[in-house]
Amino acid sequence: MSFKKREYVVAQVTKKGEISLQKGHPWIYDAEVVSLDGDPADGEIVDVVSSKGRFIGSGFYNSNSKIRIRLISRNANDKFDEAFFERRIRYAWEYRKTVMNGDLGCCRVIFGEADTFPGLTVDKFNDILVTQTLCLGIEQRKDIIFPLLYKILTQDGHNIRGIFERNDVKVRELEGMKQGKGFYPLPGVPMPETTDVMIEENGIKYHVDFENGQKTGFFLDQKYNRQAAAKLARGKRVLDCFTHTGSFGLNAAAGGAEYVRAVDISQEAVDMARRNAQLNGLDGKMDFLCENVFDLLSSMTGREGFDFIILDPPAFTKSRQTMENAVRGYKEINLRAMKLLPHGGYLATCSCSHFMSEQMFEDMLRSAAADAHVSLRRIEYRQQAPDHPVLYNVPETEYLKFYLFQVV
Repeated sequence: MSFKKREYVVAQVTKKGEISLQKGHPWIYDAEVVSLDGDPADGEIVDVVSSKGRFIGSGFYNSNSKIRIRLISRNANDKFDEAFFERRIRYAWEYRKTVMNGDLGCCRVIFGEADTFPGLTVDKFNDILVTQTLCLGIEQRKDIIFPLLYKILTQDGHNIRGIFERNDVKVRELEGMKQGKGFYPLPGVPMPETTDVMIEENGIKYHVDFENGQKTGFFLDQKYNRQAAAKLARGKRVLDCFTHTGSFGLNAAAGGAEYVRAVDISQEAVDMARRNAQLNGLDGKMDFLCENVFDLLSSMTGREGFDFIILDPPAFTKSRQTMENAVRGYKEINLRAMKLLPHGGYLATCSCSHFMSEQMFEDMLRSAAADAHVSLRRIEYRQQAPDHPVLYNVPETEYLKFYLFQVV
């Protein structure tokens, strides 16, 4: 070995795996592991070396996962104790304090691999932290990590009254973990009695159901994109499709829209959006419709008079295998929106799928515009908020594409 052997099992990787790691990607797939000099338990930390025995990094091993090893360090001197994880959390939190310019009432605190916490998401909703853990190594160390999150944020003046785990996702089973959700028991901290919290984003208040809402309860990544859309909404009649908690529609209404219709296929989402409109005194200029957006756009004629349409759909694909269907879905809703908008109308459209690349999405938009016999004047292209950082050597961290257009 070309490095001093430590107490960890050593995993040797293929040349392909070595090249990927050298380029900065933190994942090692099952077929890229050539040998192990021991029998590591799932979730255990192993050292990773090249075919020539050169140290590359250390990571969590899991025989259940196609991603066999997830790197957490490239420093052979790191010790993976409480001090290590405290440094990592403080580094992530200091980054948010800088890039969010103090806008920390609701934000993403940990964004998985982008913060070198593989498979871990931590969202802050006012005084509640909501976590999702998709990596066994992190799951086994949450009794170190979660109290540290509480300690660091409370020391910084944030009153955190609970940590709620949203582990009700099937992908955990692929990692050898059970699904479930509930409050994490913080020592000496009373368990919260409700799973509904009030947050404020862009000056708009929301009820967030972090137990039953999608993902962790609220999509924080569109925070500044909602502001950008709101700037175009003054005096407009706005159709907000896939509204979820009503966030784009509420921003448009607060931005001076004449009228907003918010649509979602989920009655629960529609009820929550209506409740949020009432909370902000905006229900007088909004109405709410529980309907399939595809069906709605197909049935509309343009006589409804909407001159600003917002399309914020869920990810139509979570794998490369379903990309063709996803492209058809994106094209259908964008084509119909373009046909409904008048000359000079406005379109906000986005994709939250990593597999739908920027180039693919733009090609789809050009095709839809051609079929709709319109031209698109691009006003702005945006991505996820900076508390969801993009690492250029980890393309999976770059997922949200958001466009504002005028239809001409």
